[in-house]
Amino acid sequence: MFRRFTLAAVLCAGVSGLALAEEPRQGGTFNFTAPYGSSFATLDIQASPNTQEEFITQAIHRSLYAWDSINNAPVLELATGVDVSDDGLVYTYHLRKDAKFHNGKALTADDIIYSYKRVSDPKNAFPGASYVAIIKGVDDFAAGKSEDIAGLKKIDDNTLEVTFSSPVNPGFSLMQNTTAIYPSNVEDEATFATAPVGLGPFRFREHVPGSQIVVEKFDEFYEEGKPYLDRVNIILMSEDSARDVAFRNKEIDVSILGPTQYQAYQQDDALKDHLLEVAEVYTRNIGFNPKVEAFRDKRVRQAINHAINTPLIVERLVKNKAYPASGWLPISSPAFDKDKAPYAFDPDKAKELLKEAGYENGFSFEVTASPNESWGVPIVEAILPMLQKVGITVKPKPVESSALGEAVTTNNFEAFIWSNQTGPDPLAAMRCYWSKTAQSACNYTSYSNPEFDKLYEAARDERDPAKQTDLLRQANNLVQDDAPVWFFNYNKAVMAYQPWVHGLVPNANELALQPYEDIWIDDTAPASRK
Repeated sequence: MFRRFTLAAVLCAGVSGLALAEEPRQGGTFNFTAPYGSSFATLDIQASPNTQEEFITQAIHRSLYAWDSINNAPVLELATGVDVSDDGLVYTYHLRKDAKFHNGKALTADDIIYSYKRVSDPKNAFPGASYVAIIKGVDDFAAGKSEDIAGLKKIDDNTLEVTFSSPVNPGFSLMQNTTAIYPSNVEDEATFATAPVGLGPFRFREHVPGSQIVVEKFDEFYEEGKPYLDRVNIILMSEDSARDVAFRNKEIDVSILGPTQYQAYQQDDALKDHLLEVAEVYTRNIGFNPKVEAFRDKRVRQAINHAINTPLIVERLVKNKAYPASGWLPISSPAFDKDKAPYAFDPDKAKELLKEAGYENGFSFEVTASPNESWGVPIVEAILPMLQKVGITVKPKPVESSALGEAVTTNNFEAFIWSNQTGPDPLAAMRCYWSKTAQSACNYTSYSNPEFDKLYEAARDERDPAKQTDLLRQANNLVQDDAPVWFFNYNKAVMAYQPWVHGLVPNANELALQPYEDIWIDDTAPASRK
């Protein structure tokens, strides 16, 4: 989930063109686009690792915490306050008394307990399991040693005590869309995948497969006066060219831009003043599966990083709508080490490393990839000749965007190219390389290094923020040296918006995820939108 904030806050932050001094207008329809696939894999957000399904969540669901994009910090969403014990382990949440699910049920502690048990149930293999794993007793529950999670204690309907396994800022984990809170009184959980029920500002109306999700204003949403819009159409539109035509024809209200469109819109006087840009906390990468024998040797993985001319690809193919990656954590992370040099483009070094590893004659592998122009098949095709020059043969294995997450989380790949969230919390990002993190959760390359585990666990238990950051910096540098992935780039996200749209925010976590309840359209919008 991502924190909503007032138009005044946006103005104070200096976000030009996104808000006016006038009062928000009530009513209207907002045509939003889901640009990362031609379908929704499921409407059960707890079950999905894909950003594509998060567009639905932003409208329908809420998590215990949310993200404040202006202050770059997690904030309480479903609680009005929290008491924290001196040792930083026990949090007592005072839940909102005005939050109601779309089926009429009032939010209680039971719903949060139910949701976290469902997310951490190993039979489900849900991606949010790694986030709720910070709660004491989740491991025993997942192992079948307990029927309950020891760290979750209901005090009364509106008070929940949560004990964590170590001192952490739980907001980073419990703001995730995959930890959204579901109603505990739904008899058939299968309905979550077809008719979701949440606490958000909009309620589910219909799903037209292959076309769109329609949500309508929920009149009993707990934020007074919101949402402003009556309806949001979340339209499937994965093709950049289709979004471009629809946006220029004023059929859609926002559009995520790819590299080619970014260049074109910057040069168009009618469009250039309505671009929202932000450096996102995402790292594009090719992940290597150690079930491929060659990938078990880090010299091979390092060789691949040396063999690819990453800056050239960012310049020519990505049109500079990104920053070349030097490691896992992005430039914006407090644990990023600006003095740590990235892998240099050095084919001779790559050949030397391959020879040392016993692959002087090369080897071959396939990369599971979506059609995405910024981190999909086109990028794999661009690296083919570079790797071929050092003796490595690569073949793309195209899949639909909606199927990519399933292939990766079920270990059905030799290598994959994906865009993975690497912030805002560096501790959460580095947990994906902790050997105890499940492959299905986010340790997609099945990475295991005792030295890394020691650094990560020390950082997890460290209360001093500066010392924790330094430990995470060391851990990130170790991952860079081990090269479990090809470090490609950190994304620069760009969204084009129509001049009648207000309330968009520069969300560095994922620009495409916007606060629908804060968005409004003015009187200059087309009649079809009013």
